[in-house]
Amino acid sequence: MIHRLIYQGPAFLVVGLARLSAQSVIEGKVELPKTHSAPVMNQRYGIISVGGVLAPNPPVAVVYLEGTFPPAAGRPVRQVVQTNFTFVPALLPVQVGTRVEFPNHDPTFHNVFSFSPPKRFDLGRYRPDERPIPSQIFDKPGLVTLRCDIHEHMRGLILVLDTPHFATSDADGRFRLTNLPSGHFVLKAWLSSKTTLEAAVDLGTNATVHRDLP
Repeated sequence: MIHRLIYQGPAFLVVGLARLSAQSVIEGKVELPKTHSAPVMNQRYGIISVGGVLAPNPPVAVVYLEGTFPPAAGRPVRQVVQTNFTFVPALLPVQVGTRVEFPNHDPTFHNVFSFSPPKRFDLGRYRPDERPIPSQIFDKPGLVTLRCDIHEHMRGLILVLDTPHFATSDADGRFRLTNLPSGHFVLKAWLSSKTTLEAAVDLGTNATVHRDLP
Protein backbone atom coordinates (compact mmCIF):
# COMPACT_ATOMS: atom_id res chain seq x y z
CA MET A 1 0.00 0.00 0.00
CA ILE A 2 1.34 3.45 -0.95
CA HIS A 3 0.82 6.17 1.69
CA ARG A 4 0.73 9.95 1.39
CA LEU A 5 1.61 12.32 4.25
CA ILE A 6 -0.55 15.43 4.65
CA TYR A 7 0.80 18.15 6.97
CA GLN A 8 -1.78 19.35 9.50
CA GLY A 9 -0.11 21.76 11.87
CA PRO A 10 2.32 19.92 14.17
CA ALA A 11 1.24 16.49 12.94
CA PHE A 12 1.03 14.53 9.74
CA LEU A 13 -2.09 12.67 8.55
CA VAL A 14 -1.32 9.41 6.80
CA VAL A 15 -3.69 8.79 3.88
CA GLY A 16 -3.71 5.38 2.21
CA LEU A 17 -3.69 5.34 -1.56
CA ALA A 18 -4.52 2.50 -3.91
CA ARG A 19 -2.16 -0.43 -3.98
CA LEU A 20 0.02 -0.35 -7.06
CA SER A 21 0.71 -3.52 -8.98
CA ALA A 22 2.63 -4.44 -12.09
CA GLN A 23 0.82 -3.55 -15.28
CA SER A 24 2.86 -5.46 -17.83
CA VAL A 25 1.36 -6.42 -21.19
CA ILE A 26 1.97 -9.14 -23.75
CA GLU A 27 0.50 -8.68 -27.20
CA GLY A 28 1.03 -10.46 -30.46
CA LYS A 29 -0.43 -12.83 -33.01
CA VAL A 30 -0.89 -16.58 -33.16
CA GLU A 31 -0.60 -18.39 -36.47
CA LEU A 32 -3.99 -20.08 -36.68
CA PRO A 33 -4.71 -23.21 -38.70
CA LYS A 34 -6.76 -22.91 -41.87
CA THR A 35 -10.52 -22.69 -41.53
CA HIS A 36 -12.27 -26.04 -41.77
CA SER A 37 -15.06 -26.45 -44.29
CA ALA A 38 -17.69 -27.65 -41.82
CA PRO A 39 -20.51 -25.09 -41.47
CA VAL A 40 -20.91 -23.05 -38.30
CA MET A 41 -24.43 -21.98 -37.29
CA ASN A 42 -26.07 -19.99 -34.51
CA GLN A 43 -22.82 -18.67 -32.97
CA ARG A 44 -19.47 -17.16 -33.82
CA TYR A 45 -17.67 -20.46 -33.70
CA GLY A 46 -18.35 -24.11 -32.99
CA ILE A 47 -16.38 -27.23 -32.10
CA ILE A 48 -15.58 -29.80 -34.75
CA SER A 49 -13.72 -33.11 -34.72
CA VAL A 50 -11.29 -34.02 -37.48
CA GLY A 51 -9.46 -37.31 -37.05
CA GLY A 52 -10.31 -37.31 -33.36
CA VAL A 53 -8.84 -33.83 -32.83
CA LEU A 54 -11.24 -31.29 -31.31
CA ALA A 55 -10.83 -27.68 -32.40
CA PRO A 56 -12.86 -24.47 -32.69
CA ASN A 57 -14.17 -23.56 -36.12
CA PRO A 58 -13.40 -20.92 -37.37
CA PRO A 59 -10.03 -21.26 -35.63
CA VAL A 60 -9.21 -19.19 -32.54
CA ALA A 61 -6.53 -19.59 -29.87
CA VAL A 62 -6.68 -19.47 -26.10
CA VAL A 63 -3.50 -17.64 -25.08
CA TYR A 64 -2.33 -17.87 -21.48
CA LEU A 65 0.63 -17.25 -19.22
CA GLU A 66 2.00 -20.31 -17.44
CA GLY A 67 3.75 -19.79 -14.11
CA THR A 68 3.22 -19.84 -10.35
CA PHE A 69 0.28 -17.68 -9.34
CA PRO A 70 -1.92 -17.42 -6.26
CA PRO A 71 -5.28 -19.25 -6.39
CA ALA A 72 -8.38 -17.39 -7.49
CA ALA A 73 -9.91 -15.15 -4.83
CA GLY A 74 -13.36 -16.46 -4.00
CA ARG A 75 -15.19 -18.76 -6.40
CA PRO A 76 -15.51 -17.28 -9.93
CA VAL A 77 -18.74 -18.12 -11.77
CA ARG A 78 -19.07 -18.43 -15.54
CA GLN A 79 -21.80 -19.79 -17.80
CA VAL A 80 -22.13 -22.08 -20.80
CA VAL A 81 -25.62 -21.48 -22.16
CA GLN A 82 -27.59 -24.03 -24.12
CA THR A 83 -29.47 -22.13 -26.79
CA ASN A 84 -30.61 -23.08 -30.29
CA PHE A 85 -29.29 -26.56 -29.45
CA THR A 86 -25.70 -25.39 -29.19
CA PHE A 87 -23.29 -24.58 -26.35
CA VAL A 88 -22.52 -20.85 -26.13
CA PRO A 89 -19.67 -20.18 -25.91
CA ALA A 90 -18.52 -23.35 -27.60
CA LEU A 91 -15.04 -22.86 -26.10
CA LEU A 92 -14.75 -21.45 -22.57
CA PRO A 93 -11.39 -20.92 -20.83
CA VAL A 94 -11.61 -20.75 -17.02
CA GLN A 95 -9.24 -20.70 -14.08
CA VAL A 96 -9.02 -23.72 -11.78
CA GLY A 97 -11.68 -23.40 -9.08
CA THR A 98 -14.29 -21.74 -11.30
CA ARG A 99 -17.94 -22.76 -11.01
CA VAL A 100 -19.61 -23.07 -14.42
CA GLU A 101 -23.39 -22.90 -14.70
CA PHE A 102 -25.26 -24.56 -17.58
CA PRO A 103 -28.56 -22.70 -18.05
CA ASN A 104 -31.03 -24.20 -20.51
CA HIS A 105 -32.57 -21.58 -22.83
CA ASP A 106 -34.20 -24.05 -25.21
CA PRO A 107 -37.88 -25.08 -25.01
CA THR A 108 -36.95 -28.68 -24.28
CA PHE A 109 -34.88 -30.87 -21.94
CA HIS A 110 -31.07 -31.02 -22.06
CA ASN A 111 -28.61 -33.33 -20.33
CA VAL A 112 -25.02 -32.06 -20.12
CA PHE A 113 -22.32 -34.60 -19.35
CA SER A 114 -18.59 -35.19 -19.71
CA PHE A 115 -16.33 -38.24 -19.59
CA SER A 116 -13.13 -36.15 -19.66
CA PRO A 117 -10.52 -37.10 -17.01
CA PRO A 118 -10.22 -33.56 -15.53
CA LYS A 119 -13.97 -33.53 -14.80
CA ARG A 120 -16.44 -36.40 -15.12
CA PHE A 121 -20.05 -35.46 -14.47
CA ASP A 122 -23.65 -35.97 -15.59
CA LEU A 123 -26.21 -33.26 -14.80
CA GLY A 124 -29.19 -35.42 -15.77
CA ARG A 125 -32.15 -34.19 -17.81
CA TYR A 126 -33.50 -30.79 -16.82
CA ARG A 127 -36.00 -28.21 -18.06
CA PRO A 128 -35.44 -24.57 -19.06
CA ASP A 129 -36.80 -23.33 -15.71
CA GLU A 130 -34.58 -25.59 -13.59
CA ARG A 131 -33.48 -23.82 -10.39
CA PRO A 132 -30.89 -23.62 -9.07
CA ILE A 133 -29.13 -23.65 -12.42
CA PRO A 134 -27.18 -26.93 -12.75
CA SER A 135 -23.47 -26.29 -12.32
CA GLN A 136 -20.08 -27.89 -11.72
CA ILE A 137 -16.84 -26.73 -10.10
CA PHE A 138 -13.80 -27.32 -12.31
CA ASP A 139 -10.97 -27.98 -9.87
CA LYS A 140 -8.37 -29.68 -12.08
CA PRO A 141 -6.55 -28.27 -15.13
CA GLY A 142 -7.16 -29.85 -18.50
CA LEU A 143 -9.58 -30.02 -21.41
CA VAL A 144 -13.19 -30.98 -20.70
CA THR A 145 -15.47 -32.03 -23.56
CA LEU A 146 -19.16 -31.22 -23.14
CA ARG A 147 -21.91 -33.28 -24.72
CA CYS A 148 -25.69 -33.56 -24.47
CA ASP A 149 -27.13 -37.00 -23.90
CA ILE A 150 -30.31 -36.04 -25.78
CA HIS A 151 -28.89 -34.06 -28.71
CA GLU A 152 -25.87 -35.92 -30.05
CA HIS A 153 -24.65 -33.12 -32.34
CA MET A 154 -24.02 -30.74 -29.42
CA ARG A 155 -20.38 -30.38 -28.44
CA GLY A 156 -18.48 -27.81 -26.39
CA LEU A 157 -15.12 -27.44 -24.65
CA ILE A 158 -14.02 -26.01 -21.31
CA LEU A 159 -10.28 -25.39 -21.05
CA VAL A 160 -9.40 -25.34 -17.33
CA LEU A 161 -6.18 -23.39 -16.73
CA ASP A 162 -4.02 -23.09 -13.62
CA THR A 163 -3.50 -19.36 -14.23
CA PRO A 164 -5.61 -16.20 -13.99
CA HIS A 165 -3.93 -14.70 -17.08
CA PHE A 166 -5.59 -15.84 -20.30
CA ALA A 167 -7.56 -14.51 -23.27
CA THR A 168 -9.17 -15.79 -26.46
CA SER A 169 -7.67 -14.44 -29.68
CA ASP A 170 -9.68 -12.80 -32.41
CA ALA A 171 -10.31 -14.52 -35.74
CA ASP A 172 -6.96 -13.25 -37.07
CA GLY A 173 -5.03 -14.67 -34.12
CA ARG A 174 -4.36 -11.34 -32.42
CA PHE A 175 -4.28 -11.33 -28.62
CA ARG A 176 -3.50 -9.06 -25.70
CA LEU A 177 -2.83 -10.05 -22.07
CA THR A 178 -2.86 -7.18 -19.56
CA ASN A 179 -2.19 -6.58 -15.85
CA LEU A 180 0.61 -9.14 -15.80
CA PRO A 181 3.24 -9.53 -13.07
CA SER A 182 6.93 -9.20 -13.81
CA GLY A 183 9.10 -12.31 -14.05
CA HIS A 184 10.01 -15.24 -16.29
CA PHE A 185 7.06 -17.19 -17.72
CA VAL A 186 5.96 -19.47 -20.54
CA LEU A 187 3.44 -18.04 -22.98
CA LYS A 188 1.16 -20.70 -24.46
CA ALA A 189 -1.46 -20.74 -27.20
CA TRP A 190 -3.98 -23.59 -27.21
CA LEU A 191 -5.24 -24.34 -30.73
CA SER A 192 -6.80 -27.78 -30.44
CA SER A 193 -6.89 -30.89 -28.29
CA LYS A 194 -3.57 -31.90 -29.89
CA THR A 195 -1.77 -28.60 -30.50
CA THR A 196 -0.44 -26.03 -28.02
CA LEU A 197 2.26 -23.55 -29.04
CA GLU A 198 4.62 -22.02 -26.50
CA ALA A 199 7.46 -19.52 -26.04
CA ALA A 200 9.45 -18.22 -23.08
CA VAL A 201 8.87 -14.58 -22.08
CA ASP A 202 10.55 -12.23 -19.63
CA LEU A 203 8.42 -9.41 -18.26
CA GLY A 204 9.79 -6.33 -16.57
CA THR A 205 7.68 -4.02 -14.42
CA ASN A 206 5.19 -2.03 -16.50
CA ALA A 207 6.67 -3.53 -19.67
CA THR A 208 4.94 -4.16 -23.00
CA VAL A 209 6.25 -7.21 -24.85
CA HIS A 210 5.34 -8.20 -28.40
CA ARG A 211 5.51 -11.93 -28.98
CA ASP A 212 4.12 -13.91 -31.91
CA LEU A 213 3.46 -17.65 -31.84
CA PRO A 214 5.04 -19.67 -33.30
